[in-house]
Amino acid sequence: MLNSLSRRGAIAALISAMLLGVSGGSYAAGEKVIVVQSTTSTQNSGLYDYLLPKFKAATGITVRVVAVGTGQALKNAENGDGDVLIVHAKSSEEKFVADGFGLSRQNLMYNDFVVVGPSDDPTELSGSGTAVDAFTRASQGSAAFTSRGDNSGTHKKEMSIWKAAGIDPTTASGSWYRELGAGMGATLNTTALMGAYTLTDRATWISFKNKQNLGIVVQGDPSLFNQYGIIMVNPARHAHVKQELAQTFIDWMTGAEGQAAIAAYTLEGKQLFTPNAE
Repeated sequence: MLNSLSRRGAIAALISAMLLGVSGGSYAAGEKVIVVQSTTSTQNSGLYDYLLPKFKAATGITVRVVAVGTGQALKNAENGDGDVLIVHAKSSEEKFVADGFGLSRQNLMYNDFVVVGPSDDPTELSGSGTAVDAFTRASQGSAAFTSRGDNSGTHKKEMSIWKAAGIDPTTASGSWYRELGAGMGATLNTTALMGAYTLTDRATWISFKNKQNLGIVVQGDPSLFNQYGIIMVNPARHAHVKQELAQTFIDWMTGAEGQAAIAAYTLEGKQLFTPNAE
C-alpha cells in the first residue's frame, strides 16, 4: 500500500501527465511550445508571468510551466514529462545529470531562505546566531514548527539543517513538529493559523498575502543560500524533447537579456531573485 507521501507524488505525476496531454492539443499547429518542469517558488512569485512574455516576444516560443515541488519536478523530468527543468536542490540536480536524465546543469539565479514565525517570537528564535541554532531552539520550545514534508527544495533544505543540528524532527511528528505534505503557500497559511514557525524561500514570503502576525525571525545565515539551476532534459533518454527550442530557452534565460529581466523583477519594491548564470 502506498504511504501518503507516495500517494501525493503519484497524484501529482498523474495531474502533470494529464495537463501535458491537454496542453498538447491547445496550441495551433506549428506553434513552437516547450514544457518547463519547475519548482513552485518561481511560479508563485510571479516571475514567469513577468519573464515568459518577454521570452516569447524575442523568440516566438511559448513556454508552459508545470509548477510542483522540486522532488516531483525531478521525477516528472526523469519520466520525460518536459523539456527543461528549473529547481533548487543542487545535489539532486547534479545526480539527475549524472544519472543521464539531463544535460549539463547551469546556475540560473539565487535568493535565500528565511525562518518565519509569530511576531512575539515565543521561542526567541530571533536571537539565534545561525539556522542550526534556531532549529535547535525550535525543537525545545512550546510553539509548533511546520514542515512542507513534500520532498520539495525547501523541504530538502529544512532537513539538511535538522541534520546539521543533530536532530531528527520526525520522531516528534504530530507534536511540536507538523509535517503537512503541502506547498509553500498552504504551509504558510497553516503556520499563520497555528502561530508556528516554518522555513520558506524569500520570494514566496514576499509574495504571500496572508502573513497575519507572522514575520521573519531568522535570516542572513550563509547556510540559507538558495541556488536555482536550469537543465535540459536529455533528448538521448527521451526522444520527444524539443532540444533546439529548449536550448533557445536556456540560452535566453542564462544570457544577457534573460539575466537582466530576472534582476529587474521586483515585488513591493524588492528584488526577488539575483541572476548568477556563468
